[in-house]
Amino acid sequence: MKSRARDLLSRTLRSPDAVTRFSMGEWDLLVRQARCAGLLARMRHILARHKLIEAIPAVARWHFDAADTLAAKQQLAVRWEVEKIRSALEGLGLPLILLKGSAYVMANLPAAAGRLFNDIDILVPREQLGPAEAALMLAGWHPTLLSAYDRRYYRRWMHEIPPLQHVMRASVIDVHHAILPDTARYHPDSAALRRRAVPVAGMPGVSVLAAEDRILHSATHVFHDGELPHGLRDLTDLDLLLRDAAVDPAFWPRLTARADEMQLGRSLFYALRYVRYFLDTPVPDSVMAALGHDAPNRLVLAMVDGIFIRVLAPDHASCADIFTPTARLAAFVRAHWLRMPMYLLIPHLFHKAFISPWQRHAKPA
Repeated sequence: MKSRARDLLSRTLRSPDAVTRFSMGEWDLLVRQARCAGLLARMRHILARHKLIEAIPAVARWHFDAADTLAAKQQLAVRWEVEKIRSALEGLGLPLILLKGSAYVMANLPAAAGRLFNDIDILVPREQLGPAEAALMLAGWHPTLLSAYDRRYYRRWMHEIPPLQHVMRASVIDVHHAILPDTARYHPDSAALRRRAVPVAGMPGVSVLAAEDRILHSATHVFHDGELPHGLRDLTDLDLLLRDAAVDPAFWPRLTARADEMQLGRSLFYALRYVRYFLDTPVPDSVMAALGHDAPNRLVLAMVDGIFIRVLAPDHASCADIFTPTARLAAFVRAHWLRMPMYLLIPHLFHKAFISPWQRHAKPA
């Protein structure tokens, strides 16, 4: 029962009809796992699409309905905030490109269904970071409270500036100039991403990444991030983006070619491997074969499987085994190893492990 409980949510995402045979214990566990994964609202959308809402017991349905109400409220708020960001930046004459969740909402993509948000991500040219930050600060967004070390780390090494939070509405913006840090071992061309951005209908000056690029960015986010509390949610984003784009028969060759061009073939390989594993996403075998030169050797792949099969599962006790804490630590170290060369990585990890906690405790309230 333990092994079946471990993948209950992913099995339900693959085969929603299974809910018609659920016991009350399985419904209870599904709600818990979906909440931890940030997938309660999306699960409700999936069940509604399969005409299975009536199969949800009344004592469990309010959890799904409440999550759906929250998702609808957040999407309304995202549309409002995007308009405010556009207004704040319109005098600069720079392109405002939305990333991830806000892009899915504004472009009316299937990946917006049941999507919950922590922040709004935008991409601006590196040379316009200063004017963009100043304009957003004048409109009410200000840097969040970070240590001096963290502020310096963001400004010097990261692909984004420190998060900006609105003083009245508490909305958070992540302003990116790239999708990976300058110190990372891969260097996707940000200008190439911006050149192929697609305008959002009805919102002059606002764009989203092209279909292939938003998939590659989503894959890069998942497989270069060391902390993935909502990893399965991010995989469902990828699943919906892939299914939507694959309606065009020419999509798959374009995707693999773009991955090669942007140095993101390894991230795409992992993304397609794990959306197949968790969600049965219909990825053609020919596409996986085309990415064969980006795959690691068998030993490394076995180790990575051991990490991500655990890390991408919901962060709930029922989905964990004795190796899960080690897998999470390995994912954290791997992400930093991909982002930073060793001469920066070791001092950084030392600072975060020992100096930062000491500073937090030593600082008076």
